[in-house]
Amino acid sequence: MTKLAALSFVRSDLVAERPAPVKTTGFIGFLRTRLFNSPTNILLTILGALLIWFTVIPALRFLLVDAVWHGMDRNACLEQNAGHPVGACWPYVAAKFDQFIYGFYPEAARWRVNLTFILAAVLLCPLLIPRLPAKGLNSLLFFFALPVVAFFLLHGGGISGVGVSWTAGLLSGFADGIAGAGRALANAGASVPVVGPLLWLFGELIVLIGMAVVWLVAPLAWLRDQIQASSQPVWSDFAITAVIVSGLLFWLGGGLRSGRRALVTSLASFSCMAIVIAAMRLDRGGLPIVDTRLWGGLLVTLVVSVTGIATSMPIGIALALGRRSTIPLIRIFSIAFIEFWRGVPLITVLFFATYMLPLFLPGNFRVDGLVRALIGIALFAGAYQAEVVRGGLQAIPRGQDEAASALGLSWWKTTALITLPQALRHVIPGLVNSFIALFKDTSLVSIVALFDLLGQLRASFSDPNWATPTTLFTGFAFCGMIYFVFCFGMSRYSLFVEHRLNPHSR
Repeated sequence: MTKLAALSFVRSDLVAERPAPVKTTGFIGFLRTRLFNSPTNILLTILGALLIWFTVIPALRFLLVDAVWHGMDRNACLEQNAGHPVGACWPYVAAKFDQFIYGFYPEAARWRVNLTFILAAVLLCPLLIPRLPAKGLNSLLFFFALPVVAFFLLHGGGISGVGVSWTAGLLSGFADGIAGAGRALANAGASVPVVGPLLWLFGELIVLIGMAVVWLVAPLAWLRDQIQASSQPVWSDFAITAVIVSGLLFWLGGGLRSGRRALVTSLASFSCMAIVIAAMRLDRGGLPIVDTRLWGGLLVTLVVSVTGIATSMPIGIALALGRRSTIPLIRIFSIAFIEFWRGVPLITVLFFATYMLPLFLPGNFRVDGLVRALIGIALFAGAYQAEVVRGGLQAIPRGQDEAASALGLSWWKTTALITLPQALRHVIPGLVNSFIALFKDTSLVSIVALFDLLGQLRASFSDPNWATPTTLFTGFAFCGMIYFVFCFGMSRYSLFVEHRLNPHSR
């Protein structure tokens, strides 16, 4: 035991204290590990701090610290009256706020714009929240019912007929157009010496086809005339249309065996349409008409951007599928359409749609200027969306189509249920990027005399009551914040959708 005790060691003095470990948590730890952990990061941190000091700090000082918040005219935003260097002139924004939102829309009718915004928000929010039910019904209301209601709210006016009158008028115009083209061709053939007889014969054949179409449409035209001669033409036409459409859906749905659901859905839809017609008094002329030349501000920006986004998606999907088609005619048409619209600047498209298109239309046919711009933007954006969607389709492995074929699925079901959903999931960043670019490109419509948000801002600069050195910067800062809110919201929601649809994150 004595030998073992001699070999044991017991320290008789304390060990010297060691330095504490480097702190890696908290604010100090964040600075040490993320911003000052290497000479390169130290240099980048200093450069970033200098950038913030010379950009963000002056901007906040201009927008908040040195800003003028109260005033009735330009005198409140002058340095000699404020007593200090003047920043943003927010009284100018408050005075022009209605102009920025509504443009020159009549003040007494601006409740119609507000109601349209409220309806759009009420129908859009449930679509953006995944857990809320009835997505199918909500989609139908937002993408089909809301545009019709919004048109009659914003533009005004009523209807003189419904399905029967519209169909009869469309077919009658089509038949007259065929006959007119045949007569023009026959008259041209009478003045050509060599191939004139052949052209005359071909023109007369087209005239006969037009007359045959007229005879086929005659019963429907007679029914339209009888409806228009009644005491309640709109409601008579509406009732006949409801009976015809509901009967067709009941028969196509399977009749007494399985067509009751289609019949009930059709009758419920027509009942809702009747309520809207009665509430908006569309059968009696509707609301007073507001010409689209009076529209402006954020109203035009949202109308153009939302319409362009909603219509460019189906156009882009159709063109992307057409470009991959095995039918040469469809594939060549899709390629030519995409390459043409992608090779033309948007300004050229707007100029052509606004000033050149009316030259190619018949003399008695007029298209509203805003509608022409909407059509041009939809076709232009659709060509870009087609290439984004095509990229997603090419990312789908070929085994997906082969597996669907092995299960006996048709091309339509394979595309709608397997290929297209996966392709759209892959290209969500590209689609949203195109949406954001389209939203910002709507400012180009001011070139063709459509006063969007930026157009109204430029128009407000001509008011001498608010001519100050800071008015220009204040207006652009205000519009920039509005654009940022919408674009940042779309960007963040796309990240949410990406994360939700990512199978690896579940």
